[in-house]
Amino acid sequence: MPYIETRDSTELYVKDWGSGRPVILLHGWPLTADSWDDHAFALAHAGYRVISYDRRGFGRSAQPWNGYDYDTLSDDLADVIEATGVTDATIVGFSMGGGEVARYMSRHGGRGIVKAGLISSIVPLVIQTDDNPDGVPPATIEGIKAGILADRPAFLTTFLQSFYGVGWITSPVSQEILDWSLTMAMQAGLRPTVACVDAFAKTDFSAELSAFTVPTLLIHGTGDKTVPIDPTARAAVKGIPDAELIEYDGAPHGLLVAARDRVTEDLLRFLAQ
Repeated sequence: MPYIETRDSTELYVKDWGSGRPVILLHGWPLTADSWDDHAFALAHAGYRVISYDRRGFGRSAQPWNGYDYDTLSDDLADVIEATGVTDATIVGFSMGGGEVARYMSRHGGRGIVKAGLISSIVPLVIQTDDNPDGVPPATIEGIKAGILADRPAFLTTFLQSFYGVGWITSPVSQEILDWSLTMAMQAGLRPTVACVDAFAKTDFSAELSAFTVPTLLIHGTGDKTVPIDPTARAAVKGIPDAELIEYDGAPHGLLVAARDRVTEDLLRFLAQ
């Protein structure tokens, strides 16, 4: 540590804070494990061992050409769990990270996991289809990839404003938060940044909801314009056997910052149950 090597020899940067019952935090696209720092700090001070890591292709982890599908990403999670030796853990995925939670529960049988959390998660399906009419239109998804390829810094600057719910007059976050988030996003490679758009937008986890065999907390903002609540959290809570959904009225996608203290309180309450 701080690096572990996965089964396909990809090095992942891992942060391991505190001691106690383990909590594993999975970050969203296009950020890094640092986006969890405020919560990791609070959880560690509350008596938990908090593990977070940069997804392959992002932050300080290696940037291989392949592996940006959820089978590989869930295998990476399994390798982190094995390398850190954690058992009886809670895994919490933000946004894209929710897909890793779902695929780990189905592909790896939820081994070593006693609770799960999905925050602003993409599970079960983001993209609009005949069976998912409230999803994001395919043209929007293709537009994201095109914008990244045309001018990644400019596209991500605008994207992050929507991510955090920045308006013309008011904003729930500071300009410095936006600058910091852009810095995190630009640490990723171009290939993983683009490839993960297809992964988080087009992977259908509907059939995997029943694999959540542990208590599961879902948190989602009703004002989320990045990952709309109807095809994701509201659909997921219906299919996960033991699930609780907390809706944050009017809140945007980037809840880890925009609703930081409330998210921490809800996580601590859930962990203590």
